[in-house]
Amino acid sequence: CVCVCVWLSNVMALRSGLELPELAVDTDGIHTATTHAQEDVEQLVEDILAPLKYQPELQSRVELNRFLHINYLRRGLGGLSRGYQGLDASRPWLVYWIIHSLDLLGYELKPKEYQSCLTTLTKCHNKSGGFGGGPGQVSHLAPTYAAANSIAILGTPEAYDIIDRESLGRWLRSLRTSEGAFVMHLDGEVDVRGAYCAASVAQLTGLNTSGLFDGTARWVARCQTFEGGIAAVPGAEAHGGYAFCGLAAMVLLGEPELMDAKELLRWAVSRQMRMEGGFQGRTNKLVDGCYSFWVGGVFPLLHRLLAEQASTPRPQETGWLFNQEALQDYILLCCQEEGSGGLRDKPGKHMDYYHTCYCLSGLSSSQHEAHSGASSTAQSIVGLETNLLKQTHSCHNVTLEKVSKMKAYYHALGN
Repeated sequence: CVCVCVWLSNVMALRSGLELPELAVDTDGIHTATTHAQEDVEQLVEDILAPLKYQPELQSRVELNRFLHINYLRRGLGGLSRGYQGLDASRPWLVYWIIHSLDLLGYELKPKEYQSCLTTLTKCHNKSGGFGGGPGQVSHLAPTYAAANSIAILGTPEAYDIIDRESLGRWLRSLRTSEGAFVMHLDGEVDVRGAYCAASVAQLTGLNTSGLFDGTARWVARCQTFEGGIAAVPGAEAHGGYAFCGLAAMVLLGEPELMDAKELLRWAVSRQMRMEGGFQGRTNKLVDGCYSFWVGGVFPLLHRLLAEQASTPRPQETGWLFNQEALQDYILLCCQEEGSGGLRDKPGKHMDYYHTCYCLSGLSSSQHEAHSGASSTAQSIVGLETNLLKQTHSCHNVTLEKVSKMKAYYHALGN
């Protein structure tokens, strides 16, 4: 754990006496397209963060543009521009990104908005089990996960009853490989997202999972790489999205101890950028707001795992093992655009629903300090107290209240 402590002390430098340029990535004097892109981003971020660095009192006035974000998201429920045609196979995702963001912000859907979401999800449901990316499209684990989360957020018996648990269970079993991995759709690709989506949906809907996940956790553990992160499949490159999916799947399946937690922690803390404060998704890549959750969301799960392992040093009682304030600064100052709603990847990019969802999810995760599935026992809030979001579940990424309500509904129905 020594290397982890050293890196953490470096990350905390954003709150120390170092000047912002001293936090830039060291390129060793080598100039490539990659180093030029990194330098461009650092310059944009330095211009934004410099006032905060030299006038610390400004931090207490940093504000989440809650009402601008709500208005931006509600416009998406009313209709999308022509530019979204390329996401025709991602309709349940669009519903989820928008209504999860609204739920985190504390907005309750109007009846017309609720009905619009309900209708879209119903049309994407297939009688053979699962959800397609659009009406009439083949069932796929990714939109099925997005649909199940969206149904949890809608939170009514009418919404819950869209899911036919009997056909869903048969369909999930048809996707399982002999190793315990899951293909994303019939005759589709295998990757760690499949294991996570299947485990998350099965838990939310209270399915009888007898035999369904035999060997799954062991297969996911094989996806951990020499860097310590988690890849899509064994032998591939570690990636932020797969790191969350892999670890969350292990937690949901009750076998997180199969993962090398210390190596994963070392990899995860190394993804927080020293100047920017946000996370990159892979080694030598640029910061991206979406990894505020995909990498930032790994820490609550790791905290719990490390605390349960007697052979490792116990983490601190409060706070995650990364610089929460630096991440919140990045989200609030660099991912919000002055005077407009929605959040973005990084300065110079445009806002979209995907980045809005995962920037807000990462912000929520960094604000609330609690074990998996429990309400927060401590809070870390940068800026105004009104910046506090609802707490998202560390495995499902749906607010705690909505997860509990959905699980209780299906539990009452039995298996």
